[in-house]
Amino acid sequence: MINKVVSDVNTACEGVKNGMTLMFGGFGLSGIPENAIAELVKRGIGDLTCISNNAGVDDFGLGLLLHKKQIKKMISSYVGENAEFERQMLSNELDVELIPQGTLAQRCQAAQAGFPAFYTPAGYGTEVAEGKETRKFNDKWYVLEKAFEADFAFVKAWKGDTAGNLIFKGTARNFNPNMCGAAKITVAEVEELVPAGELDPNQIHIPGIFVQRIFQGEKYEKRIEQLTVRKRM
Repeated sequence: MINKVVSDVNTACEGVKNGMTLMFGGFGLSGIPENAIAELVKRGIGDLTCISNNAGVDDFGLGLLLHKKQIKKMISSYVGENAEFERQMLSNELDVELIPQGTLAQRCQAAQAGFPAFYTPAGYGTEVAEGKETRKFNDKWYVLEKAFEADFAFVKAWKGDTAGNLIFKGTARNFNPNMCGAAKITVAEVEELVPAGELDPNQIHIPGIFVQRIFQGEKYEKRIEQLTVRKRM
């Protein structure tokens, strides 16, 4: 069985260059590849096009790359709680493509499955459909959306093995599985890395065939985007 393990995040990010298109799993701050993002910030790689549901917050997640002006374009479905993201978008410092969340997920899945494009009713009759092919099926109009073309996909899983098989936990099982195999190279960072054969095959969410590199991450903060607690009775 092929061993997909790399020694550290530095090795995992080898080959990432200025001007590339990168995918980042996660939803808000849940299940984001913290180590990979920190490494890209450290390297100062810029002129990036980033595909992610949103861009984290001002001082964490993809917000760190935005703060350093390393991102030239964000492809997202939600501006979120990131004031700097909003500021750069409104001041035209950042190119932003906002698309329906379901379309974002399906464009990832299409790339993962090898489909070049698909039809969706989402966005028909709005600015989302401008300049795109439309077609009617069973008296309903659809918009042709193309699969993403990305150089790297960075995902974060709860547990993985040396062959690249992954298990996600809780709400981290959102955009992470969809992005595995949706880029030329998929890099997975995991909280726990075990030898191949130790994971229950029935619990695996993504098979190793979709992953090229895997490493065990360190010092996960797992911040909460909006902490809400019940008042003490």
